[in-house]
Amino acid sequence: MSEEIIYIIKNNEIINRFLREESYHYKYLYRDNNYIKEIERLARMKYKLTIIDKMENFKNTINLINTFMSVIE
Repeated sequence: MSEEIIYIIKNNEIINRFLREESYHYKYLYRDNNYIKEIERLARMKYKLTIIDKMENFKNTINLINTFMSVIE
């Protein structure tokens, strides 16, 4: 594993946390340095940080506010 990959892991909180929980991915990182992109994608999916998840969360928040406003009326 290159120093650049180690730097990315240490400075990216999402990747760091993901690798602590799912350490078997280190095996693939040692074989292929480009696997860090796949790890980042998997981490974003696991922690629901993708654009689709953020939009869904925003939609749910709007629905909650809408429901609250209708109750107040």
